This record gives sequence, structure tokens and C-alpha cells, in this order.
Amino acid sequence: MIRLNPEAVIVVMGCYAQLKSEDITKIEGVDIVVGTQGREKIYDLVQEFMITRHPVVAVSNIMQQKEFEKLEVINFASQTRAFIKIQEGCNNFCTFCIIPWARGLMRSQKPEIVLEQIRGLAKRGVKEVVLTGIHTAGYGDDLEDYNFASLLKEIDKISGIERIRISSIEISQITDELLMVLKESTKIVNHLHVPIQAGSDDILKKMKRHYNTKEFLNKLEQVRKIFPEIAFTTDIIVGFPGETKELFEQTKVTLITAGFSELHVFPYSVRAGTQAAKMENQIPEQEKKRRVHELIALNNELALNYAQQFSNDIVTVLVEQRNKKGLLEGHTTNYLKVEFDGEDSLIHKIVNVELIQIGYPLNHGKLI
Repeated sequence: MIRLNPEAVIVVMGCYAQLKSEDITKIEGVDIVVGTQGREKIYDLVQEFMITRHPVVAVSNIMQQKEFEKLEVINFASQTRAFIKIQEGCNNFCTFCIIPWARGLMRSQKPEIVLEQIRGLAKRGVKEVVLTGIHTAGYGDDLEDYNFASLLKEIDKISGIERIRISSIEISQITDELLMVLKESTKIVNHLHVPIQAGSDDILKKMKRHYNTKEFLNKLEQVRKIFPEIAFTTDIIVGFPGETKELFEQTKVTLITAGFSELHVFPYSVRAGTQAAKMENQIPEQEKKRRVHELIALNNELALNYAQQFSNDIVTVLVEQRNKKGLLEGHTTNYLKVEFDGEDSLIHKIVNVELIQIGYPLNHGKLI
């Protein structure tokens, strides 16, 4: 970028800049470094640099950050689906994770701001909102007499929004109160992304995850009693320090028992400054890759098994785009991707489609 445009003012921001600002400033041509906070000041920082021509490092101590960053999102949403960041930071300090040091401790956007943003999106024709954060369902832990369930109840009342999707939720945050909200809501979709990270109790303990496999599976069954056809997707880390072949096999059994509809598989990656980076019995990279490929194969099998139960069913699809094959494409409430033939006028609308050919990652349907 610097070579192509030597006159540009180069600003580097984000997690790596927050953690390693000194390394960033050593890159010749970088003018301004911002961390994971204070990004609303970029315009002023650029103006300052253009006058002084002195490099600026505007990285603050993220652990002292108490307020939610003030960033407007409405103008960046498509007419179909919008992502609303409602929460930032994490207090869990899992042994493999650097996020608390990069993003700070948990803090929530004010509910009135979240609701105002979503009302604005509804007026623009957005049908689905996806609630996001580092610890999304931890929303409200830092607020008085207000929590994630309270927010969901209020979003449910907003006219024009037809689907509410939770980007990710920890198993411990699926409380009895939240289960009641899921049961009563007409808009919360039947899809939850619940990170398990490991399917072995020994590894979960080393990761400092605050549950065991039995508790995790029992909670999934509680949700299934409300949403029998719910799609559970998950994150899984393979090759964590000390993960023997036997423990890896335990993880596979757990994933199959859970009946996930999709796995997001990651090899364990050393993060300097975390407890796991100092642990003994680090797994060789080649073995990590082998296990990743094994779980990707399992993912394909699980995903197909889940989708098969909807063969010839009529489902609702939020139409997002026309794909490269010239067919309309979108997602069901339980996040099955579906393509079918139809007019452009259907884009951004919710339509009924019969699933006539099941596949992964794409199903073929017929417009009803």
C-alpha cells in the first residue's frame, strides 16, 4: 500500500496493533497506530498528522476501558441482514486466548442505543439482525437490572424485524430466563452457535472452560425441547497442549453425540502471554493438521445428516443475492443455505421454498 501510494496517510488499528504497537511503529511508512478503542478519533488524528508530520501512537490501556466504543453501524448494513455489535470484551481468561488483553473486559452498549439502531435498520427494510460481540450473551453483566434476555424481549417487539439471530452464545449463558424468552419469541431463529472448544473433560479443564461435556450436552437437550429442529453450530480447537490421540477420539464422540449441524475447526495456535503457550506436551503442527482434516470430514458428515431431515420440507428463506449460477440464494432460520430459481424482485424478501435436493454447503429448492 505504501509503495503504491507514498503520499497516503497509513493508519494501522485492531487487535495486533493493541497488543504489539511497538512492532507496528517499526514498519517504515506507518503514520498512525490505533488499538481496539478510540477509532472514532481517526479523522482528527489524520488531520493532526497532515499538519505536524509526526507519527502518532494512540493506543490506550484497554483494561481501563469502561465505556462501549461509539461507532455508528446503520449506514453499513445491507437491506437483508445487519450485524449489530452490542457487547465488547471478555472476563473469562481461557488459557488459550489473548482476547481479554486485546479487547479488554466485558462492557455493553446502552440498550437505548441498540434499540435505536435496530429501529433504524427496520425502517431501511432490514429483515434480520444478528447480535454480535466477543461474549454476546454476556450483554448486560455490567448494567444495572438489565441483561441479554431483557434486550431480546425488547427487540422482539420492533416492527419490521422478522428474524433475530445470536452470533454466538456460551453454554453457561443459556439460562432458564433465556430459555423462556426463546420459547415465547416469534422472531428468534432456531439456530444457536455454541462454542464447545473441546469434547474432552481433561482438555476443557486445562482450557479453563467452566463446564464439562455432560453439562454441555444436557443444556443442548434443554434447548431442543423448545426447538426440536434447532441447528447447533460450534467452534472446536484441535491439538491443544496435552491432547492425546485418546482425548481427541473423546472429542469426536462428543461432537457426534451433540449432533452439531456445522463445526468451525481450528488448530490450536500459540498466543504469547497466555497460560497455554507455556504448557508442556505441545502437539506437532503436522498432527494438528491431520486432526483438523479429520474433523472437517466429520463436519461434512454431520452437516449433511442434519440437513437430510428437511428433505422435501417447505422452509422460509431470506433471499440475499443471485449467485454465480444465476439462482437466488439465501438462508433458512436454521441457517441452511438454499438456492432456487426466481425473480430479482424476491431479493431481500422472505419466501417459501421446497427443499428438493439436499447438499452441503448448499441445498437446492423450488419456489412455492
